[in-house]
Amino acid sequence: MSLFVALSVSASGLAAQRTRAELLAENLANAETTRTPAGGPYRRKDAVFAAEPAASAFADAFHTELGGLTGVRVVEIVEDAREPEKRYLPGHPDADAEGYVAFPRINPAEDMVDLMGAVRGYQANLAAISAIKDMIHRSIDLLR
Repeated sequence: MSLFVALSVSASGLAAQRTRAELLAENLANAETTRTPAGGPYRRKDAVFAAEPAASAFADAFHTELGGLTGVRVVEIVEDAREPEKRYLPGHPDADAEGYVAFPRINPAEDMVDLMGAVRGYQANLAAISAIKDMIHRSIDLLR
């Protein structure tokens, strides 16, 4: 296995976790947004990950020798399709005729836990990249 392929796998994990963290932060920031340009309340967004072959200049020729290493990528961003949460707030500017306001179905505690998981995943990929970088430097030092 090439160290550069392992580096590529960790880099793809960094990018995917960054996207996930950005979406979770957006969800938290819009937890009380009742009106969007598209109309209605904000809809919670989630990233969907999928495995992808490790990027390498020789990956096509040596795929079997690489042991089938895969990276990860965001294949789509899905919006929550559930009905919004209704709260009785008759004085709110977005209240309907009955006095109910539609709020996003966002649980801040759940999104904070997910955000902590995304940050830990990002940190794990960063640690792997650092370890690979150290291995590459030591290999170069041995060849001197």
